[in-house]
Amino acid sequence: MASGIFAILDDIAALMDDVAMMSKVAAKKTAGILGDDLAVNAEKASGFVSSREIPVLWAITKGSLLNKVIILPIAFLLSAFLPWAVTLILILGGLYLSYEGAEKIYHFFSPHHDESKKEELKEVSSKEEILALEKERVKSAILTDFILSVEIVIIALGTVANETITTQIMVVTIIAIIATVGVYGIVALIVRMDEAGYHLIDKSTSEKSFKNKLGQFLVAALPKVIKSLSVIGTIALLLVAGGIFVHNIDFIHQLLPEALPSIIFEFLIGLVVGFACLLLVELFLKIKKAF
Repeated sequence: MASGIFAILDDIAALMDDVAMMSKVAAKKTAGILGDDLAVNAEKASGFVSSREIPVLWAITKGSLLNKVIILPIAFLLSAFLPWAVTLILILGGLYLSYEGAEKIYHFFSPHHDESKKEELKEVSSKEEILALEKERVKSAILTDFILSVEIVIIALGTVANETITTQIMVVTIIAIIATVGVYGIVALIVRMDEAGYHLIDKSTSEKSFKNKLGQFLVAALPKVIKSLSVIGTIALLLVAGGIFVHNIDFIHQLLPEALPSIIFEFLIGLVVGFACLLLVELFLKIKKAF
């Protein structure tokens, strides 16, 4: 009886070792997409008044967790029975990401165009309008998170494709949790930089103290960080989309020039496909409006 228990414990320990090792491998392979996820979601979660930042971020985090709950079982089933469907879903997600990135660039150079689609917070006159605007931005952030989460899960799943189903479930679930808790934890720190800075300034004993200088730095740095995240987030969208197309469509992969770095090629592909999608959407909307 005792020997049987020790054998079970030994098997569990061996399984945990395998899971830990494969989780490290999966984390390394998804590090790039996790960085893109951070940039995109930090940009989308910023720009709210101070008192609403954490509630909005918590709403997005809950949506992200729900995304993972939906994606994980579907990914395991599709990987086992319909592997071609996984590629199709990735490409459709890439089309959306490239479209969103191209739309941001287009609106930057043509700010007068379709002001209703702008994501920036506008002046509102009532609490209901503020909540409605927040709800709209939360939905947009959750949708983008869903597509990025699909990419993260699929990449992690690919690293353990030859392992047992138990190992696959445990490793991919760990990566999914890291993708949510880690990313949104860092986002929370970023959007609360100014509050931390003001707190340090209040607690400082003099203007020349280290606390005061650090607080001043955090307060001054936040607008620059938020502004840069908007640019980084847009680039990240196009890079992720371009990577999906390059790695999953052989025709596009074969177009990669040997002298051109893959990251630049992926960005250009995402940009071209994004503006093609944007053109088609705008054309469709004009035809729909005409009729």
